[in-house]
Parts: sequence; structure tokens; C-alpha cells
Amino acid sequence: MAEFKTDIEIARAAKKKPIMEIGAKLGIPAEHLLPYGHDKAKISAEFIQSKRGGKDGKLILVTAINPTPAGEGKTTTTVGLGDGLNRIGKKAITCIREASLGPNFGVKGGAAGGGLAQVVPMEDMNLHFTGDFHAITTAHNLLSALIDNHIYWGNELGIDTRRVAWRRVMDMNDRALREIVVSLGGVANGYPREGGFDITVASEVMAILCLANDLKDLEKRLGDIIVAYRRDKSPVYARDLKADGAMAVLLKDALQPNLVQTLENNPAFVHGGPFANIAHGCNSVMATTTALKLADYVVTEAGFGADLGAEKFFDIKCRKAGLKPAATVIVATVRALKMNGGVKKEDLGKENVEAVKEGCANLGRHIENVKQFGVPAVVAINHFYSDTDAEIQAVKDFVASMGRKRSCAVTGPRVRPASRNWRIRSWRWPKPARRSSRRSTRIRCRCSRRSIPS
Repeated sequence: MAEFKTDIEIARAAKKKPIMEIGAKLGIPAEHLLPYGHDKAKISAEFIQSKRGGKDGKLILVTAINPTPAGEGKTTTTVGLGDGLNRIGKKAITCIREASLGPNFGVKGGAAGGGLAQVVPMEDMNLHFTGDFHAITTAHNLLSALIDNHIYWGNELGIDTRRVAWRRVMDMNDRALREIVVSLGGVANGYPREGGFDITVASEVMAILCLANDLKDLEKRLGDIIVAYRRDKSPVYARDLKADGAMAVLLKDALQPNLVQTLENNPAFVHGGPFANIAHGCNSVMATTTALKLADYVVTEAGFGADLGAEKFFDIKCRKAGLKPAATVIVATVRALKMNGGVKKEDLGKENVEAVKEGCANLGRHIENVKQFGVPAVVAINHFYSDTDAEIQAVKDFVASMGRKRSCAVTGPRVRPASRNWRIRSWRWPKPARRSSRRSTRIRCRCSRRSIPS
């Protein structure tokens, strides 16, 4: 068995270009890049405003089957597809979310892709990055403090302390803080009441920042937050506490998208990170819409499976931002399909074609869900070196049985672990609804987290 380099070893060996050079490839002048070191920068609001009204490129959404501990490789495929499009001469930008420290130090781990399909600087992205999450945490907790301070100084708005809906947040998993009692310690500390902490990526401020079009829109949306109710159950808004302006000021830099690069020195926007099970699970509207003005293709992703993140992408982000995706990629792995077919995690390395066929029912449901939105769908099989030809063929046959014969791609290396022939094979865009044909495109890219021989 060949030895494998870890994701962090690959990322640390990356030959990064200066971020100003990456920005120049997109036509972003140096004066409109706000550098955070040499390898990451924010894009100025003035430049973003100057690009509005221009022609949009094509938007590609990457989603997946239901998440399992076996892994699907959604971000890996997203980055690999963006690199592949650039490799064949297309101008493409990858748009993904920022990583939360909670999952980073938990079971899930980082969120910068894997193997040779990563966004760098990986360590910075998975830790504090450009401080966006800290700004969101501070703005959220400012509102929390204003609520308690208002109650302490007479409660002019008549807030019912039993019906304060606004909790506090921190960007870390800490179950001991989920339910707490605040304002203990006597008269000077206010009126005791039940409270608690959520994780920052579950904050409404996070969702608002990722849906805002500009600073003015951000301030309005912040003012619309319902923070509590009165005894007559009428709502109290953040603007009633005069918190909206102060929160917007704290978020003025966090609102600007972050520019970084992939291992192949292609541009990537990494901005925002709302959880898909709490909010809409997509990167920011400002990052996506700006990328569409600068590239032929924008490859983005939505959290969790197609039944959650992709549907929220279509129902919320696309409707709010006026986006129209040109295609959807549904990522699946043989390992995850076998787990859906009843195989235990420790037995996933053994060939089990029947379990793959059983698990394909999950894939089929996601294909049907995406078809309801009228967007062409491609199934991408994220190939692990342990997958056998028979298992891969079983997935292809299942996709073909659903009337999508030309809509299945295998990503990663060939089955032989020692091979360095990285590519996406047999890729064809499916026929979109109400159109007669779509020219096929073959894409070469580097993919697959756990299939990288050193």
C-alpha cells in the first residue's frame, strides 16, 4: 500500500502566489484589495459596487447525498471542479464558506477541501482567518448586552424577561453553556433570567450578513431582528434598542468577501458560514454575485445533502439574490452509499456491490429532489482508492437507470493507488429542461481527499 500525505502536509508545501497577483488575474486593482498578510485579502466595497450591472457568468452548485461519517467530499469536488475549469482555459472562481472553530476542533474537522483540491492558506482559514467570525460574535453579543442593559435601566420598552428570544454566541462547542442563568450576583448585575449560548455559525447575524447586498441592506436586516416580546406578546426589534447601527459598524469589514487561492493558484472567495441545519448553509450573496461578475464560471456549494442545503440554496439564496444556477453537481462516494446500504463503518473497505445498490436509493432521492427545481444535474462519484470497478459500475448503472446516462462523472485517480493520473472522467453536462442539447465538456482536475499517493 502506498503512503499518503496528509491534507496539512500538502497544504504546507503549497507554492502560493502573492494575493495581489491572484487579484490581478480577476482584474481587481491593488488599491481595492485589503491585504491580510501576503496570501489573503478582502475585496473593497467600492470595487464590488462598481461591478454591479455587468454580465454574469454561469453558476454551478455542488451538493451531495446525505452526510455520513464515511465522507462525501463536497468541498473537495467543488475546489477540484473549479481548478479543472481553469485548467481547460475557462475563467472560474470557487466560492465556499468559512470554517467554524467548533467543528474544526470536533469530529468533522476543517472545511478547506482535501488532498490536491484544497484552498490555502488552509490553517489560517480553519482558525481565525480574517476575523469575520469574531466580528459576528461581537456584534451578536453587543445586542445581548444591550437587551440586559435596557432591562436594568428601567425597561422602557416593556420587555418580558421570560420572553427574551436573543441568546449569546461563541464560535466553539461547549455544551456546559447551552442553558445558563445570567445576571446572578446581586442587584448590580441586573435581573436574573434563563439564557444560553449558541455557536456563532447558528447566529441570525451570520445568516443576515450572508444575505445582505451592501452595508445599508445589512443595517436594515439587523434592525429587523426580533429580540424579545412584551407581556402582550408584541415583538421588540433590534432597532427599538438602537442596536442596528452599532452592529453594522462592527460588521463593516466582515461584510467584504475574502480572496484566497487554491493549490493550483486559482482564485477562491471564502466568505460567511451559516449552518445549513439552522440557516441556509451557503456562502455570502456578496461573494457569489461579485464572483459572477468576474468569471465565466462560479462553482459554489451548499451544506449537508441536497434535501437540505441545496433546497435552501434554491429556495432562499437564489430567490433573495436573483441567482439562476446553470447546473448542479451531486457528490456521492461508494463508501457513503455502502453505509446507506447497511454496512458498518469498519467494513467499508471491503467490496460489497449489493450494499452499494441498496444505498443508491438515497442517491436517487437526491436526484429527484434536484430535478424538481428544473436545474440540470450531474452525479460526481468521489473515487477512493479502495473502490472497486464493480462498485463504481453499480453506481453508474443506477444513474443511467434514472434516465441520466450521460450524467455521471468519476472524480479522483484511477483505481490503482500508485497512479498520478488525476482527472474527472466521462463528464458530460446533462440536457437541461426544454433544451435540445448541451455541448459536452471534458475536465481535468485534481481531486479526492484520501486518494493521494506521495
